[in-house]
Amino acid sequence: MTHILLVDDDEEDYLLTRDLLEDIPHKGYLLEWIPDYEEARAAIAGNLHDVYLIDYRIGVHSGLQLIAEAVRGGCTGPMILLTGQADADTDEKALKAGAADYLVKGTFRPADLERSIRYGIEHARHLREIRQLNVELEKRVEQRTQALGSALKKLEITNASLKKAEAEALKALEKERELNELKSRFVTTASHEFRTPLSTILSSASLIEKYNAPGDTDKRLRHTGRIKSSVHNLTQILNDFLSISKLEEGRGQLNLCELDLKPFVEEVLEEMAALAKPGQPLQYRHAGPSPCLCTDKQSLRNILINLISNAIKYSPEGKPVEVDSALQDGQVTLTVRDHGIGIPAADQPHLFTRFYRAHNAANIQGTGLGLTIVKRYVDLLRGTITFRSEEGEGTRFTVTLPTVHPEA
Repeated sequence: MTHILLVDDDEEDYLLTRDLLEDIPHKGYLLEWIPDYEEARAAIAGNLHDVYLIDYRIGVHSGLQLIAEAVRGGCTGPMILLTGQADADTDEKALKAGAADYLVKGTFRPADLERSIRYGIEHARHLREIRQLNVELEKRVEQRTQALGSALKKLEITNASLKKAEAEALKALEKERELNELKSRFVTTASHEFRTPLSTILSSASLIEKYNAPGDTDKRLRHTGRIKSSVHNLTQILNDFLSISKLEEGRGQLNLCELDLKPFVEEVLEEMAALAKPGQPLQYRHAGPSPCLCTDKQSLRNILINLISNAIKYSPEGKPVEVDSALQDGQVTLTVRDHGIGIPAADQPHLFTRFYRAHNAANIQGTGLGLTIVKRYVDLLRGTITFRSEEGEGTRFTVTLPTVHPEA
């Protein structure tokens, strides 16, 4: 049974909502109605309902204010705003206040209400899992910190011969502090990066259902494109997190095989072409005969995908992404160049640091893990990576790899 609280000062809206819920087949909903703002605030503080339907205007009070107060107060149930108008401003205000979705009164059907409730519950579940992960990580860090602090006190009362062990304990304590910082940055990044594409998918799916007229084809295609792009972003974020976890734990396995470089790069570029912006060609040049490599195919593929994906993302429409390869002095050189925003000089020393993002990339979606992953895979293949960049002029990454991996 799903417990729903409706906060609305209009009894007619309550009766309409009750009828809509009753028209949803095979679903068990228990609706409670509160027309008063203060009474509703107290009820929400009890956190006893699964979903909250909040009217845009509750007497002299604002439903957006009630949602914001509930979220700040720790309410974990999804908030769905009921409003009389559908526009981008309302959408932005609802999301900023903490609403999971919004529905336009008089226009939504039982299926729309059911979908919004179902999506809101699922979205709230994901957020709770992230918060639980945060709590568990904090407990682990606290336990480890306490253990290290106790060990440090014992070392302080020993003789001078234990100075080396004391220094190692201090080093471990510093690593623990860095782990805590990384944990906080991970939770913040994951929460933000997942929320944005999920909200896009939710709003686009809601709007597609309303475009049923023959002349609405372009609108439907635009929103299905947004959904596909958001799903791709979610997949890329998950791949980044999984890749860095595997590499950090030393679980990167080599599967050495022979591959012909030129057709391999062409295959990767053909796959990446679907992600290119309008008027953004992916240009490939290879100097000399195509060399045969003995290396790990998947690692090399991950290197190219991350570098080309970054070049596409940080370049404007109409500017090419250039990929070059060559065999030189018994080594293979791969170069990926873009003509995009470039990397500020102050940010360049930190480019391969986990979760670090250049200051001029703040408005471009990303986790700050892509280049860290590339560096780890390059190290795994016993190669090197360098770059040259100038802000506003673009960036060129150069990866140099042995034609035969030393472990072959």
